Amino acid sequence: MLFMVIERFRDGDMLPIYQRVRREGRSLPTGLEYVESWVEANFSRCFQLMRCDDLRLIQQWVLEWRGLGITFEIVPVVTSKETQAVIAPCLEPENERGRESE
Repeated sequence: MLFMVIERFRDGDMLPIYQRVRREGRSLPTGLEYVESWVEANFSRCFQLMRCDDLRLIQQWVLEWRGLGITFEIVPVVTSKETQAVIAPCLEPENERGRESE
């Protein structure tokens, strides 16, 4: 599963986080994969895409970062391609859906 992890830095100060990443890495438990990240222009938030099959791995990872002035919001997400496959049957023209029920 994919998760969008939204990190909020206390007072917009991401330096303690970046210093720790430089020293110790991301501290990811085995089975949790970092995919990509984006940082808001004002440095107040970071959006990380993570992949894992066990949400407890994300919980374990979050615990590794406590006390550094960062909070986490974890949102399960689905790729656009996967979503398109799910909704494709709903996109048929209205008149063709009506014919199937006849």
